[in-house]
Amino acid sequence: MNLTESAEDRAFREEVRTWLAEHLTGEWAKLRGLGGPGREHEAHEERLAWNRHLAEHGWTAVGWPEEYGGRGLSLWQQVIFHEEYARADAPAGVNHLGEQLLGPTLIAFGTEEQRQRFLPEIVAVRELWAQGYSEPNAGSDLANVQTRARLDEATGEWVVDGQKVWTSLAHLSDWCFVVARTEPGSTRHQGLSFLLVPLRQDGVEVRPIEQLTSGSEFNEVFFTGARTAGDLVVGEPGNGWGVAMGLLGFERGVSTLGQTVGFARELETVVARARQNGSIDEPVIRDRLARLKTELSVIRSFALRSLALVEGGQDSAAGNGAGSIFKLAWANWHRTLGEVAMDVAGAEGLLARPTGGYDLDDHQRLFLFSRADTIYGGSDEVQKNILAERVLGLPREPKGS
Repeated sequence: MNLTESAEDRAFREEVRTWLAEHLTGEWAKLRGLGGPGREHEAHEERLAWNRHLAEHGWTAVGWPEEYGGRGLSLWQQVIFHEEYARADAPAGVNHLGEQLLGPTLIAFGTEEQRQRFLPEIVAVRELWAQGYSEPNAGSDLANVQTRARLDEATGEWVVDGQKVWTSLAHLSDWCFVVARTEPGSTRHQGLSFLLVPLRQDGVEVRPIEQLTSGSEFNEVFFTGARTAGDLVVGEPGNGWGVAMGLLGFERGVSTLGQTVGFARELETVVARARQNGSIDEPVIRDRLARLKTELSVIRSFALRSLALVEGGQDSAAGNGAGSIFKLAWANWHRTLGEVAMDVAGAEGLLARPTGGYDLDDHQRLFLFSRADTIYGGSDEVQKNILAERVLGLPREPKGS
């Protein structure tokens, strides 16, 4: 793996850095650091306006082909963009699910009509998307989906009934990509379809779930006779499992490398607090902080190696299991960072800020939200099973009765 940047890449990095420095000023400067996991409630409308500003200047969907509104950037240039965006402390995006997940899925699996209908709206940040995968009895075990959809022959529309849960940002979204069972009597991976369903209709009820961090980015979504057009199924009806798995492959793409830059900034704030309150002089605290810094460097190097192999034509750095390794590594690292942050804070970390109500500081919010890192996006148990069965060739885990 050669991580030496070409002259073209260095020029591109400078272009991104300069543009962000010139535009994250004035009113936009107030948005620095806002949003992100556990903080999606922060300045949503203002961040939406910023994302549309990015779109006007060609800085959304940078890795998409130019024919669909992207920049067609190389894999490494996409990494550069996301790293510089994170280094600038620019506000978190508002349509990650549309831009990073659904868009590439439509490019790979959708019809040309679906691409022409939805991709321009995603690039321009005019339509926001949610993900309808998890259900009360189908979280990590997605094949247990019970939400059903049937084709109404009279209208040619799909009619959807069921419940989704932990649906990120559904209360702010216009559309949801929904995995539903469309073949009666089918079980497990068979008979599922990948549908595009509008959320702003009478047959959809969205109930926000209040979190420990005081935000409500997750939701329950109830479909009761909700409808969507008959041609808004991605791939063939009944073959939605392959599309759903293809989408998850995009979930751990280049944008996650920008995530490691954000992690480094969080670690720096914990170190600064340790210096300020003197806890950095405690050998155990100092050792744990040093270990976190070293581990984060290793995680980033592994992710870069994996992406380099993908660009070179190989599936991954670990027999198609690199995504699972990366998820296990960063999720547990981040959760540990939250725990160390509380140890550094000491007794002060046990109290809400004295501003009235339930007001958390950044490290308290980090600790509480990072407990979910090893669950969402594929739990640790699922990632370990993937590696054991698909990479190491071990027997499948016995299923309970």
